[in-house]
Amino acid sequence: MVQQTTRLGVRQVDLADWRWLLGALRARFETSSFGAGAVFVAAVGQLADAVGHHPDVDLRAGHVQFVLRSHDVGGVTERDVQLAERISALASDQGLAPCPEQVQVLELALDTPASEMVLPFWVAVLGGGEAGGDVVDPAGELPPLWFQATDSTAPDRQRFHLDVTVSPEVASRRVAAAIAAGGHVVDDGHAPAFIVLADPDGNKACICTELGRD
Repeated sequence: MVQQTTRLGVRQVDLADWRWLLGALRARFETSSFGAGAVFVAAVGQLADAVGHHPDVDLRAGHVQFVLRSHDVGGVTERDVQLAERISALASDQGLAPCPEQVQVLELALDTPASEMVLPFWVAVLGGGEAGGDVVDPAGELPPLWFQATDSTAPDRQRFHLDVTVSPEVASRRVAAAIAAGGHVVDDGHAPAFIVLADPDGNKACICTELGRD
C-alpha cells in the first residue's frame, strides 16, 4: 500500500479530470456563474478542512481551477490523489464540467552564461524570492523565471523564451497549431519532455509535458 506522504511519479497517477504539470495536480471546472463557483469552492473548503489537506484555488466568473501538491515532501502524494478524486466527485454532484485540456502552466526562461550573477537583479525587479535557483513570486501572481545555461555571449542571441507546459494529449495539437500558424520545429530530440519551436521571425518557445523527465 502506498503511504500518503510518499512522493509519486507522474506515471503512477491516472485521473480523468486532473493533469500533472510541473510537479502538481491541476484541474479546471466550468461553472455557470461566479456564485456557483463560490458554492463549489466552499464545499471543497469543508472537504479539505475535514482531511487536513488543502488545494490552491483560483475562482473566476466562469471556472474554478485547483492545484494540489504536498509541500512537506515537495511533490504529489497519495493524499493529493485522494483529495483530487473527492473534488472531482463533488464537481460531478454539482453538475460541473471538467476541462483538463485547458490546464496549462507558463514559465519564463532566460538564457545566460551568468545565472548566479543576474539572479539577484531579477529577484529585485520581480519582487520575488529565490527557490532552487529560480525566481518565484510568493504571491503566486507571476510565472516563475528560471535560468538556462548557455555559453553564447553574442549580443544578438535570443535571451528570453517561453516554456508552456501542457498535458501530453494537448502538446501534439499545440505543436501542430504553431506549425500551421507559420512556425517550425527547431528541436524535437527531447520529446515528449519538450519540443523547441520558432516563429517565422526565429523567436523560440518550448511546448513541454511531464513525460520523459524521469
